[in-house]
Amino acid sequence: MDLATIIGIILGIVLIFAAILTQGSLLVFWSVSSILVVVGGVIAATLINYPLPHIISVVKVVKVAFKGDAQRPVEVILQLVSLAEKARREGLLSLENEVDQYEDEFMKKGIHLVVDGTEPDLVRNILETEITMMEERHRIGAGIFEAMGASSPAFGMLGTLIGLIMMLKKINDPSSLGPGMALALITTFYGMILANLIFLPIAGKLKLRNSEEILNKEIIIEGVLSIQAGENPRIVSEKVKAYLHPREKAIIEKEQLIKRRELYNDEA
Repeated sequence: MDLATIIGIILGIVLIFAAILTQGSLLVFWSVSSILVVVGGVIAATLINYPLPHIISVVKVVKVAFKGDAQRPVEVILQLVSLAEKARREGLLSLENEVDQYEDEFMKKGIHLVVDGTEPDLVRNILETEITMMEERHRIGAGIFEAMGASSPAFGMLGTLIGLIMMLKKINDPSSLGPGMALALITTFYGMILANLIFLPIAGKLKLRNSEEILNKEIIIEGVLSIQAGENPRIVSEKVKAYLHPREKAIIEKEQLIKRRELYNDEA
């Protein structure tokens, strides 16, 4: 699980509730009619904007925002270098059983295409097409939450206008103006909370997850094609390390240094 997402939402809700409690009661901010206007309006607008299958798939998309961090590029590169070393020693066919032990389906597909003797250009085209389709699915998922985040404050304001209209109908009764105004503003409060604490942050996290996954897949494409070309494992490592931050490059180099020392000690 991604603790940052969970802690952020819980912390935001707790702090808001704490701020309310220091000034009065939570019951003052409770309004069923306001919830119906905001939540009902957001659901209706989303249904108009997107086909039903896309909206149903949001349940799976939300899991992406709450799951743990994606596989680190460092781990992907170490796997690719290991595969390159095995291919160098035993040939490409030896990778078929080796790669089946990995969880990454994209890497499995790439290696299987190479083992089957697929042309390098075709391998790249197939894998890049898969990235494009994945990015489109992720874009739709994030777009749904962005649309919900954009419409929440709007329906909050709509609820406020409804409340003000109802209040002005009773303008001859001064005692009802204060409570009426407070009730009208609660709807805006709900809309702002949903937009800025739930919908828009989740959309941002989904975009981040998409960028991380695309980076990993681009590294895999470069590594798989280098392995297919029979390049030296060190060359493979240097090519894919170009995608990394200098700090992550240092981790790779440290891991490789440890491995070379172990091999040297075994030979000695």
